Amino acid sequence: MLTGIRLQALPTDLQRLTLSRWIGCDRVVWNAKCDEHRYMAAYARKFCPLGTYAPIDQTYSQFKDSDLTPWLSEVPSQILRNSAVNWYKAYQRFFKKLGGRPRRKKRTDRGSVHLTRELFRFEKNESGELKLFIGTKTNDLGCLEFTAHREFGIPNSIRIVREAGKWFVSFSYEDGKAKPEPAMPQFSDPQDRLEWLRAQGREWLEGHVRGNDRGIVVPVQSGDDAYDFTPEQKTSLWKTQKKDKRLQKRLTRQDKGSKRRARTKLRLARVRLKERNVRKDFCHKASRKIVDGAAPINVFENLKLKNMVRRPKAVRDENGKFLPNGARAKAGLNRGLLSNGLGMVVDYAQYKAEREGKIVLLIDPRNTSRECASCGHVDSDSRRTQAKFECTACGHRDNADRNASIIIGKRAVDLIMDSGTELSERGILSKPKREDTGRGAEGKTEGAEVSSAHGEEASKREALQGFLREAA
Repeated sequence: MLTGIRLQALPTDLQRLTLSRWIGCDRVVWNAKCDEHRYMAAYARKFCPLGTYAPIDQTYSQFKDSDLTPWLSEVPSQILRNSAVNWYKAYQRFFKKLGGRPRRKKRTDRGSVHLTRELFRFEKNESGELKLFIGTKTNDLGCLEFTAHREFGIPNSIRIVREAGKWFVSFSYEDGKAKPEPAMPQFSDPQDRLEWLRAQGREWLEGHVRGNDRGIVVPVQSGDDAYDFTPEQKTSLWKTQKKDKRLQKRLTRQDKGSKRRARTKLRLARVRLKERNVRKDFCHKASRKIVDGAAPINVFENLKLKNMVRRPKAVRDENGKFLPNGARAKAGLNRGLLSNGLGMVVDYAQYKAEREGKIVLLIDPRNTSRECASCGHVDSDSRRTQAKFECTACGHRDNADRNASIIIGKRAVDLIMDSGTELSERGILSKPKREDTGRGAEGKTEGAEVSSAHGEEASKREALQGFLREAA
């Protein structure tokens, strides 16, 4: 079974300098491929016949020039090749709707370089310890020291990562363990999996599907189970955020290019690295508990977090004067949405569920916080506070997050049993769009019966904003 591992590396000063140069050349080729494709795509749209597209290939030799880019000839050519190949693979994932379009990489303190078997080797010394040697005959870095916290196998490729002044070696390897028996039949085609689920019947689905609601106060609510940061994690996050704010203020008062500013930036990067590690730790533990639960099918909302954390537009009066637009309250809401790792929980649950032979599905999040789990009535007034839900039609009372998780599970069952539902490779359950969409048409997507109100997750945002006003 394929397993990933990340080991902390301890390079020498010369190795740091050389690896940083390799990371920079890797970034140069990646950005050059992005710029070249953007230029060719614009040229094809403007001057070429209709249906002509920019080529997507793995070539990189055109970027090596003795006058313009002599430093590219000083690094192993395999690094440049790997960068071009990774760019090509990223575009193939984009075409399959498994990721975004490749974008330019900025020059930051974070970076990595991909090394294949031609550029590294593991060898055992006299005491039986594995040693990692980096480089080729003409570019030999020697032995790279690392700290191994557990045993691992020999990989086919590795990635050397630089982050906040620290160095890491990450890779995947076959651990030799047999893959556990899948909890459900496996299908290569998502539509075949959907047909199998539909054939099991509604009663079976209701007993094996569990909805998971994500939020700010309670990061994940899975039925009766709530997953939140531990008191130790909350204390650690509070301390790191407080230190982050202090260092950020100090950074603004220091001169650009000074050594003190560079030291402050390094300290700030390490503080933020610790904060990310605490958040990742919670997401890994929460996703593991969710996948290991009794339900083999877990359903989440397909939240568009990038759209939900956008800044509010500026508002001006007739004289051009700026008016209050709630930017401060929206900034607090955005911090709450991003600080809980709502997207990472789903990503981690998906790959963990795949290894266990279970399923993670995504559905449209509209009105999941407004609908009553008892009668199905949809009303924004039913959720007056963040925690309490009281239906205005039948008087049903419940915890708001628990009610939303029940609704998510019910909607998933309804969509599975609907013959018009489609299942994408990412596990998104949706109804196909109407054929009359286009210019002048409404273009609405046929969803569940309760998805008639407009606005994605509007009820949840209103409830969270009300909670923040009450707390203030």
